[in-house]
Amino acid sequence: MASLDFRAHGLAAFPRASLIALRRALLRDHGPEAAGALQEAGYAGGETVYAAFTNWLAERSEIGAEHLDVEAFQERASEFFSEFGWGTLSVGAIDDAVATLDAADWWEADGEDRLDAPGCHLTTGLFADLFGRLAGTQVAVLEVECRAMGHAQCRFLVGSPDVLEFVYEDMTQGATYQDAVAAAAHTTA
Repeated sequence: MASLDFRAHGLAAFPRASLIALRRALLRDHGPEAAGALQEAGYAGGETVYAAFTNWLAERSEIGAEHLDVEAFQERASEFFSEFGWGTLSVGAIDDAVATLDAADWWEADGEDRLDAPGCHLTTGLFADLFGRLAGTQVAVLEVECRAMGHAQCRFLVGSPDVLEFVYEDMTQGATYQDAVAAAAHTTA
């Protein structure tokens, strides 16, 4: 297996502790507004991570990302993110309405934190751009479980902006994300 050349992929290695400290400081000093800034920064990196993933995949396979079946995509995406130090991903779905990305070891979440809301804002922005490019259409990403809140894993929902807006609105009214996704699946079907 070839080692990763960060510079060739337009990436830079950065200490996880620095990223965690930056996120904590932004949230402490700027409250909810910090989430938007972090998401924007993540979104800005999506194109670079997409290029890195497709180049990385081309070095290992003759099949492009857009032609991988779900099982092969899950395996390759998990391998890619793990090699880059971000954690392992498990890909799934709920009610065929949203994709799920689960990570018990995701880099942005610190189990020492006890946040009141999910905190992987950089990741949600990054995933929105990256998975939108992979899908060939705009997608939205919503983190619904986070290790920084005490959950066993981080769970991200990936779906159409309309569906995830419906899910988010239902959740603000007290619904669980599972119930909100089920309702969205029946409402938007």
